[in-house]
Amino acid sequence: MVEKILSRSVRLMFASGVVVGAGMLAQPAFAQDATTQRIEITGSSIKRIAVEGALPIQTLSKAQIEQSGATTAADLIASLPSMQGFVTSSTSINGGGGGTQTASIHGIGDGYTLVLLNGRRLAPFTTGSTVNLANIPLSAVERVEILTDGASALYGSDAIAGVVNFVLKKNQKDFNVEFTYSTPQESSKGKTTNFALSKGFGDLNTDGYNVLLAYSHDEQAELNASDRDFAAKGGVTPFKENGKNYTMYMLSSNSIPGNVNLTGGTVSNFNPYLAVNGNCPATNTFLVGRRCLFNYGATVQLLPELKRDSFLANVNVNINDDLKFFAEGMMTKFTSTARYAPPAQPLGIDLTSALWKNTIAPAYAKLYGDPTKITKATMTLRLVDAGGRTDGWKTESKHLATGFEGTFKNWDYTASYIFSENKAIDNAVAGYTSGEKLDALIKSGAWNPFLPPTAATKAALAPAVLKQVLDTSTSQINVVNLRGSTELFKMAGGGASLGLGIDAMKQTYVDNPSAIAQGPNKQQPNWTDTNVGGGAGALPVDSSRNSWGGFGEMFMPIAKNFDLTAAARYDSYDAVKNEKNFDDQGNLLKPATQGTKQSSATYKLAAAFRPTDSVLVRASYGTGFKAPTMGAITQPISNGGSSNFFPCPATSGPLLPLCTGTAEYNLLSGGNSSTGSTALKPEKSTQWTVGFRVEPLPSLSMGFDLWNVQLKDQIKTLSQSEVFLNPVKYAALFSAYFDPIQKQNVIAATLTPFNLAKAQFQGVDWDHTYRMPIPAGYGKLSFNWTGTYMLKADLDSGVKGDEIEKGVGKFNKYNDVTFRVISRLSAIWKPSDRYTHSATIGYHSGYKDSVITEDDGAIRFLNADGTPGDYTGVTRNVKAYYTLDLQSKVNFSKNLTITGGIKNLLNQDPPFSQRIEGGGNQLGYDGRYTDPLGRQFYVVGNLKF
Repeated sequence: MVEKILSRSVRLMFASGVVVGAGMLAQPAFAQDATTQRIEITGSSIKRIAVEGALPIQTLSKAQIEQSGATTAADLIASLPSMQGFVTSSTSINGGGGGTQTASIHGIGDGYTLVLLNGRRLAPFTTGSTVNLANIPLSAVERVEILTDGASALYGSDAIAGVVNFVLKKNQKDFNVEFTYSTPQESSKGKTTNFALSKGFGDLNTDGYNVLLAYSHDEQAELNASDRDFAAKGGVTPFKENGKNYTMYMLSSNSIPGNVNLTGGTVSNFNPYLAVNGNCPATNTFLVGRRCLFNYGATVQLLPELKRDSFLANVNVNINDDLKFFAEGMMTKFTSTARYAPPAQPLGIDLTSALWKNTIAPAYAKLYGDPTKITKATMTLRLVDAGGRTDGWKTESKHLATGFEGTFKNWDYTASYIFSENKAIDNAVAGYTSGEKLDALIKSGAWNPFLPPTAATKAALAPAVLKQVLDTSTSQINVVNLRGSTELFKMAGGGASLGLGIDAMKQTYVDNPSAIAQGPNKQQPNWTDTNVGGGAGALPVDSSRNSWGGFGEMFMPIAKNFDLTAAARYDSYDAVKNEKNFDDQGNLLKPATQGTKQSSATYKLAAAFRPTDSVLVRASYGTGFKAPTMGAITQPISNGGSSNFFPCPATSGPLLPLCTGTAEYNLLSGGNSSTGSTALKPEKSTQWTVGFRVEPLPSLSMGFDLWNVQLKDQIKTLSQSEVFLNPVKYAALFSAYFDPIQKQNVIAATLTPFNLAKAQFQGVDWDHTYRMPIPAGYGKLSFNWTGTYMLKADLDSGVKGDEIEKGVGKFNKYNDVTFRVISRLSAIWKPSDRYTHSATIGYHSGYKDSVITEDDGAIRFLNADGTPGDYTGVTRNVKAYYTLDLQSKVNFSKNLTITGGIKNLLNQDPPFSQRIEGGGNQLGYDGRYTDPLGRQFYVVGNLKF
């Protein structure tokens, strides 16, 4: 085959070390020369010559991964302009992220982005298909392929947004040692170290076999809010908007010394210590009215402590010229030690107790009147003596893929078996307490919640602090796969090829919360202990589901400059088998089959047209199908923690007596196990892409891809803000709930998934490369600009009367941001084969900040004397965020390479955001979208033997 000018220029761009954006496929990632080697490309099942085709595929080679400066797989993915809406490590700081880091193409969501390892599935971290990128050691990755177009017709129901394929090292013969050290300028807090060893045995081409063994160890030190000026003030952060001075005043009534909420008295709340002593003595507490409020945002981490150990074994054996055996195994142990604020817990008060008579009643009588008039009292505590709530998220993953590849009667085929498992363990490291022991300490007077924290009070509370496993969950998949491709006949442009495949999968998910996280509930009615500061009333899960799918793909080169690809797939998902079946009241029922059996056919059409050697025009159209996750169906209704601060959602009726004003109310969460017409339906999509690549000059290559994804029957759970701020609309979601920790009825909102929404995402991806001619002897200079411009991220909630949520460039009601523009501009200068220097500018456009109203009680005017004034609402914009990175690489010899770099050279702080919900508990900025480390220096060493 004669190499086209376009594909040759693509080859040259990748050879120069450019980080390429969506819309380009790097030939060298698949072939080492210009021969007609047949390979399988992500997004197609047919082995053929690697040339730019009809689908927008981005490939990052090992050299480009190194040039990015990323130290983990999650960091690499997060740096790509086509990625947004993923889960970051900072999200786990408030317990919500579960120690996970994910990928999300175009902000459509990590549940719609399929992550593969060597083209094969990995076990998800829960019940869907979302993979924890923290389980993938970047040092073992040879290249990454990203298909930014829907691929459900080939891979199955969870590839609506696209595919990320991590390809591991293969046929390595050297002994390779890699070391990375990265530290922020400000301090070593947040530093990262990576160490990796790999050794190959045998050459697959000459010896007929290759065995690769690899080990890597990665660490990231924690970074705390107190380590950075922009976060240190937490919930009392001053800022200026339109020439006026304000203060974010995001404080919690769960404080130390504790506050008391009252029914029947002359005041609704007060602080007993303040009433007697006239001050709020504890660190991070502020006097507001009659209460001491706690600044929880000043006590949290910005980044958790991370550790990872990974082992990889890869075996390839050429049995004969037509048959090869392969086996790959990977084991990873990953821990994320994430700490946020000390336990915040309302507890009921016995009006006959010594605590009431000796501490609270006298303080009330001193200022407010007769305490015998009180009919109900609740204390709102901040258990600072227990320490910050610290979860030691430990993930143990195992992955084995084995099978045969070969050729039989002109068919290229692969038969494989995959076993993949993800075990997640949540350990209580600090901060969480035994409710039974806490209650006993309070009743005995050994620990008084209305005293400031001291060494003595900390020692008194120590016997109640938990050091145990809180939850263990195991997600597992077993997959059998058979696929093959062959050339059927000749056409004007070459051989027409057919690809066929079938796969069957069993997915299981088992969750075993500890007894202290479960009780008391209907299964443990006599269990008195609870996890104060964490979940209570949790229920176990034991679910499984079988599925299978088959596909066919036809590649047709209609002419030498025009080819067409058509693919179709049929997927079938059984109903979910639930061995731990509970009703909405927590009663254990017989094992049941829940949800419904679901199936669907999807298809994909794609075409590529090359009117000249320097122009490529392409287009694709397809449909997608996504079955509800098992968790969306079978997860029992249980305590989902507490809400943010909201006004009481009840204005009349039986819930009104349970109101405590503007407060943190309870949340209940779980699945939707309905059957029949009310069961969760599959989500369906249509997507299309139109794009082109053009080379007006031999040194200039430009590419654009306009893409569109539409979802219907999208499964969503309403946000707590949407529900609590519209209590009349969602009145059916509020109920009385007996909180096992507070030991009294409270108001709770039940948030479960439904087929509520329709969504449309649309945007333009681009990548342009220019190789600038420079005088002889000065090497090579090239520029690459990649980016995504979002046109639409529209969500129709499906709730009558709701307007369509226009999500681009704003903080939406689901607490997410879809950036209008994300881009990276790189300049690479290679003065010789020994040296390579690069500079990269990363850019995120500004957006409309979270809408804060006066009722939120989160923003206050600053008076002329600097004291806080009245609460108010503020409408503002978050500034654009950009970084400049520098890197230099020196090849001292063919066996030794040293790379040094500076990230965020200009030391840009994250822009201020008044976000009060979403992500972790960080305040003053949004940790999901920015890097709090500031300027960082790093060095990478690579030694081969």
